[in-house]
Amino acid sequence: MTNPSQQSDRTSIRQSAWQGVGLTLAVTFACLVATSVAYAQTFSVIHSFAGHSEGSAPYGPLVLDSAGNLYGTTFDGGTSGVTGCANDCGVAYALDSTGHETVLYTFAIKTAGGKSEGGLIRDSEGNLYGTTNIGGNLKCKDGYGCGTVFKLDGAGTVTVLHEFGGPDCARPVAALLRDPAGNLYGTTWEGGAVNRGTVFKIDTTGKETVLHSFRAKDGAWPLSELIGDAQGNLYGTTELGGDVTGGCGTLGCGVVFKIDRSGHETVLYRFTGGADGSQSGGSLVRDAAGNLYGTTGLGGDLSCNAPSGCGVVFKIDRSGHETVLHSFQGPPSDGSNPIAGLVRDPAGNVYGTTYRGGTYGFGTVFELDTTGKETVLYSFTGGSDGSAPYAGLIRYSSNNLFGTAVGGGQGFGVVFKVTP
Repeated sequence: MTNPSQQSDRTSIRQSAWQGVGLTLAVTFACLVATSVAYAQTFSVIHSFAGHSEGSAPYGPLVLDSAGNLYGTTFDGGTSGVTGCANDCGVAYALDSTGHETVLYTFAIKTAGGKSEGGLIRDSEGNLYGTTNIGGNLKCKDGYGCGTVFKLDGAGTVTVLHEFGGPDCARPVAALLRDPAGNLYGTTWEGGAVNRGTVFKIDTTGKETVLHSFRAKDGAWPLSELIGDAQGNLYGTTELGGDVTGGCGTLGCGVVFKIDRSGHETVLYRFTGGADGSQSGGSLVRDAAGNLYGTTGLGGDLSCNAPSGCGVVFKIDRSGHETVLHSFQGPPSDGSNPIAGLVRDPAGNVYGTTYRGGTYGFGTVFELDTTGKETVLYSFTGGSDGSAPYAGLIRYSSNNLFGTAVGGGQGFGVVFKVTP
């Protein structure tokens, strides 16, 4: 395993999986598109991370409380020199409505783990729950551990609910899902029966159950968080696996899956790597009719960033039929490589981010209306406004959108707000 202290850019994990299908995230200006480009009515940087004890590289999404405070995690930063994390293990942080940051917890590999990139979720009492990429059982993964699930209470005390290790699962990189009974659900990027990742459940006593182990044809290496429905079914995506005979070769192009309450998995859609997209790493969003919406980082118009494509926004209906709502065309007019999932407003418009592309090549915030028309709300310049938005957006009153970018600002990433 790569020393996590040397892993300053978390995208190396995704790239290591994508290299087998010829991925390159290099920005190319050869792709032109007639896409509506409109800077947002307002864009503001709420907080610019200063690195070190304040944290850096906010890969994870945000969560918001009723008072307007934001909570998240950083992949790097914290207390320099912690054993096993010489380049820092990251922090959990809160931002008030003025953008003032409070570090709630500094991660350390020998306590709650470190390198958290999935962000946090929050319960009605204000407790926060999340995952770490390393730490926990240090006998796992060459002494760096296989990650943890943790709870952070209002007093700043962390309780490790589960330490991953052994054949069950390893390396949870996505956010958690919590049901009304307090059970937690998530995915691991590795581990399981054939080391292709798992879906797991942790009950209120801390007992872990592996609900599903991926085996390639039914998906492989899930990086997205799960969503649920009223019947207790879980939905998610995998970046690889599925159709192992298609355009992505034996690794597959990824799937959209459903797991019922008994743990039975149904593959709802297998990406082929063509116009339908490939490598879906973001979470899904579901409408009242049961349709699922998501993104793929590659595929779509394969002339963009040839031969990989720049990604798509897709819809999967209840019969498993896919509709491509938008194929990204790359800079200078459009974004490219939407790694994260979407957020949907009551009118049916969806909003998201692209990791690359836009006018300057440093990523975008976009809106897609119900007719499929895309509007680029903001193109990051790579300067004080941030660069490379890796996580998805959250939506608050008056259609305010909040998100994170892993670079830019003071060089350590930013939290931003966009109002369309």
